[in-house]
This record gives sequence, C-alpha cells and structure tokens, in this order.
Amino acid sequence: MEKMELAEQKLRKYHQEHILPFLQNSNEQKKEELIDQILQMDIEEIMHLYEQALQPIQYQNTTIEPVVSKNKETLSVEEKKTYTKLGEEVIKRGEYAVATMAGGQGTRLGCHGPKGKFKLDVGENGKYLFEILAENLILANNKYETVIPWYIMTSKENNQETVDFFMEQNYFGYPKEKITFFTQGELPLISKEGKLFIGEDGKIKEASDGNGGIFTSLKKHHLLEKMEKEGTKWIFIGGVDNVLLQMADPMIIGLTIAQNNSIGAKSTKKAYPSEKVGVYCKKNGKPAIIEYTEFPGNMAEAVNDNGELLFGDSNIMCNLFHINCLKKIAEKKLPYHKAFKKANYLEENGNLVEVTEPNAFKFESFMFDSFDLVDNISILCDKREENFAPVKNAEGKDSPETAKKLYEAYWNKKCECEQNRA
Repeated sequence: MEKMELAEQKLRKYHQEHILPFLQNSNEQKKEELIDQILQMDIEEIMHLYEQALQPIQYQNTTIEPVVSKNKETLSVEEKKTYTKLGEEVIKRGEYAVATMAGGQGTRLGCHGPKGKFKLDVGENGKYLFEILAENLILANNKYETVIPWYIMTSKENNQETVDFFMEQNYFGYPKEKITFFTQGELPLISKEGKLFIGEDGKIKEASDGNGGIFTSLKKHHLLEKMEKEGTKWIFIGGVDNVLLQMADPMIIGLTIAQNNSIGAKSTKKAYPSEKVGVYCKKNGKPAIIEYTEFPGNMAEAVNDNGELLFGDSNIMCNLFHINCLKKIAEKKLPYHKAFKKANYLEENGNLVEVTEPNAFKFESFMFDSFDLVDNISILCDKREENFAPVKNAEGKDSPETAKKLYEAYWNKKCECEQNRA
C-alpha cells in the first residue's frame, strides 16, 4: 500500500492522473509491475524534455562551419598503403571489435520481429540482414586470421527473439563465444498534451532511447570492462540495416590513427541538397552532425567555389571509437532530440486506440552528440555504391528493391575484379 500511495503521489505531482484507473483496476501482477515502473521512472526529466519539444530549435548563438574530410578517391597510393597497413595491424593484433545496433522492429518492412530477421532477396535463397553482417565479418576474419568480437545491441522488445533466432540459425557460422548480446535503454513516449501513454501490456509505453544510448548500455552491462580485459582498443559501431556496411575497413582505422584522433567515421557524398540525411559539420568549433530536420535556412544548398556542397558529407552510421574515448562518453549524459511518432494506447476505460497519425513525442539521444568531447574526428568519404545500401522502407527509396540492386552490383563487381586479378 505504501508503494501504491507513492506511485499515486508521483502521478498527481506531474498531472498524470489519467493513469490512476490502471493502478486501481489492474490485477495484482500488472498493478505491481506498473507501480514499480512509475517509482523507477524519472518523470521530471520526461516533462522537461516535453517542454523543450514544444520550443523551436534555435541556432542564433551557434556557428556552423564545413568540416574537412578525406576523399578515398583522391588519396595517393602511398596514403592508401599507409592507412591500410596501420588498420590491418590493429585487426590482426586482436585489438578490434564490432558493435551492431539492432534494437529496431521490422514493422515498416512488413517483417514481424527484429529488423535483422528481414530476409533480402539476394543469393539462391535470400539472406537475412543479420546473415549479411555475419558474412561480412567472417570474410574479415579469414582475411586477417583472427576472430573479431561481435557485440549486438537489442531492445527489451526484441532481445529474446534475436537471441533465439541466432541459435536457430546456428549463429550464421560465427563463433558463438565471440557474440555478445545486450539491451539498450528506453524512455517513455508522451502526447502533445504532455500525457504519458498506457500500452496494451498495461504499462507506461516506452521506446528505445536512440543510438546514442549504446554508450551507457555498454557501460551498464560492463562490456567496456570486458573489451579492455580482452585487449580491444578500437570499436566500430554500425546499424543492422545497411547491407553494404564495411564493418572492418582498415583504411578508416589507419586514417584515424594517423591523424591522432580517437573517433573516426565514414561518409558518402549527398546525392542532392535536400536528401534526408544528417551531415557532418563543425558546430561552435567542435565536430558535429546536423540532422536534415534541423538544418537552418538554406545552408543545405550552400556550395563552394567548385560548385560542391559545403555540407555534403552525409552520416551513414559508420563510426569508430577508441576504447578510452568510449569510456569518457559513457560517463556523459547526451542531449535528447525529439521525433513525432504514432503510438497506440489504452484509454482510461481500457479501450485500445489505434492511431493513424503521429501523436507522440519520442526522445532519442544520438551518437554524434558525443563528438563534441573531442576537437576533431577523422572522416573518410567513400563511394556510396560500395558502402551504403540501407533497408528502411517497404518500397521506393532505401527499400529492399534498391538495397538488392546495390548489393548485387557490388558483389558482381567485386567477383569480376578478383577474377581479373587471378
């Protein structure tokens, strides 16, 4: 009863009385789960984020400048050899690990369950997204005569199904002992009116806290300590839905080391000024990324004297971190960005409301907000057709159809090149 009273007081304090009926009318198990959730939840922080979400993004006191990247196409033969050798030595010494962000569901693709279970129509029988990533790493293992540790970040929603799926698929031929699963954090969704939602499970509706949550999740699950004990010095972080993701590219490792930086990233040039991608820049002298939804004025279309976009290096979620840098970031609280999403919910009478339009603010921290901990990052700009084929939408742009074409074109070309060399 004491916990019940504390939960009720907390709800009233933040004007969330609409949740009280669920406390009073649920069965004992659901009631206890909801009470514990309320008592553990930082509702004050959520209300603060909600108030911020209602305010327009301000850039009056922000200086935004272009960032300098290295274009792989224009590197000299000597530079390529130097960077490649430095990177290969790191991988061969066992100082390299890979983390995959796989917390999403495949709803937009018509796939029920973890997005990594989506099967792309390539090869003889199709390949799951997880399978494509595993093959990528196995090729690197064979090339460098090592086994790269693979960390896979899931969500509370899909963790068990992901783990079970890997078991069913015999881990896609990857050594089981080298794969580690861990979950990311969550934050509540909130309505335009500042009200929390109750989901179909009778609990306050939450969603994953963004890709920036990977840092605190690695720390929470003691994986940074594990990496250090195993001698890992560099960790690559990428998403599950890019079927051309180069997970063990020695050149970006070598470039980052040669430039004496602790963060590296690969980019591709924007296809056109209004493309919906974040771009690398310098914000108040620090490396950063501005999302396409937050770009001020006509800056997205600004060009240099050669007619090239000043802000043309797009973020393809292909990042590299030194272990010491990861440890510092994990101690920092990154800012949250808002998104407006659709969220079904239960009314006070228990009826399910299935929405057709966005109705909820979702708050996410982004990985790139960690960049302001350093003065510079290394950016290697590479060909889009060799690095970026995302599977995000059921049809049209960044769909299975476009990813299939890019994937097959890449591997056909690679096979031709190897045959010619032979």
